[in-house]
Amino acid sequence: MAATASTEQLALDAAAQDLLFRTARTANTFTDEPVTDEQFRAIYDLVKFGPTSMNQQPLRGVLVRSYQARSRLVEAMTERNKDKTAQAPLAVVLGADLDFHDELPKLVPFMENPQNVFADPAVREKSATFNAALQVAYLIIGIRAAGLAAGPMVGFDADAIAREFFPDGRHAPLCVINIGHPGPDAWMGRLPRLEYDEVFGTA
Repeated sequence: MAATASTEQLALDAAAQDLLFRTARTANTFTDEPVTDEQFRAIYDLVKFGPTSMNQQPLRGVLVRSYQARSRLVEAMTERNKDKTAQAPLAVVLGADLDFHDELPKLVPFMENPQNVFADPAVREKSATFNAALQVAYLIIGIRAAGLAAGPMVGFDADAIAREFFPDGRHAPLCVINIGHPGPDAWMGRLPRLEYDEVFGTA
């Protein structure tokens, strides 16, 4: 794509901007080329540095690889999401750890008893959901940075997902992401976005 005035304001070159945002789409079909554990680990090792509140790390995930687990996952998806979830080289179920505060002494070592900030379960759940959602967004960008396509979805039976993949009861399902190389007719057309002046003002 040709450089524009906005493009030139950014440190990333235009090709990287396109890879991460402008030409990226949510993928609906995939080739059968596998996504390896090493690739996914490399993605996580990059995006784990994305900022969160108080360095919380509430995101938890399950890489769904076996035929049996994939069948259970597909059964929990809404009808329009079943086929693409069955066919994707890798599906990852993502949730928020509602007891993330147990790890804060490790993650915020300069604070004394940081877990006490989240003693109230309602406060903890709100913070876990928000910060895990931030981590999901970083993960999507990391998948694109790896040259792969992401197909994030929230169309599923949350109770079934929790039962099958987070049976300990301490995790709230957030989304499922299909990952792989895009297949034929993978993309919908680019939908509209709000312009800058529709989103931001100046105080």
